[in-house]
Amino acid sequence: MANVSLDVIDASGKKVDSVELPAEIFDVQTNVPLIHQVVVAQRAAARQGTHNTLRRGEVSGAGRKPFKQKGTGRARQGSIRAPQMKGGGIVHGPHPRDYSQRTPKKMIAAALRGALSDRARGERLHVVSQLAVGEVPSTKAIAALFASISPSKNVLVVIEREDEISYKSVRNLSTVHVLPYDQLNAYDVIVSDDIVYTKGAFDAFVAFNTKSTSNKEEVSA
Repeated sequence: MANVSLDVIDASGKKVDSVELPAEIFDVQTNVPLIHQVVVAQRAAARQGTHNTLRRGEVSGAGRKPFKQKGTGRARQGSIRAPQMKGGGIVHGPHPRDYSQRTPKKMIAAALRGALSDRARGERLHVVSQLAVGEVPSTKAIAALFASISPSKNVLVVIEREDEISYKSVRNLSTVHVLPYDQLNAYDVIVSDDIVYTKGAFDAFVAFNTKSTSNKEEVSA
């Protein structure tokens, strides 16, 4: 598979450069069941698991019988903490637990490559030279840029971790989610309509993933 080139635009929307999309990252087969498994595992790991209900032995109340055994005409009851009593314990209710699932790193990486490849084939991948012009953040300018290159509802912006100006420029846009390139994941790619890289973040992301692939090949050889 040959690499495909992608235009790099500036903050005004003009083409200033081009980059190559490595086929091993942006042109692989999209394995939908794999992506589903990885996304479900990621969502499960994000659950706090702190929900809790009180069992019969944990609710407040004495251990006495609510009324005498015979002579009342009512069904016999042994405790005011029984589940059928008002204020009693909960039967089979949720308790604190860990929802996280073990997912191999190779599966996580393959799911991300498949999701990015799907966005690349759909022309939903964009690279900008820089999001901020100058040293002052400008949300208005970034909103105008996104309206021209990606009029979709949800946009994922990938930046370098130290790029504070770009982060401040997009953080107030309700339809934009921003991530550093080393935290990019399949779930955030799937729930976003368009992916916008800064040039620095794109180069760093490609270098990191190409380096990982070459290291694996050397080890296997």
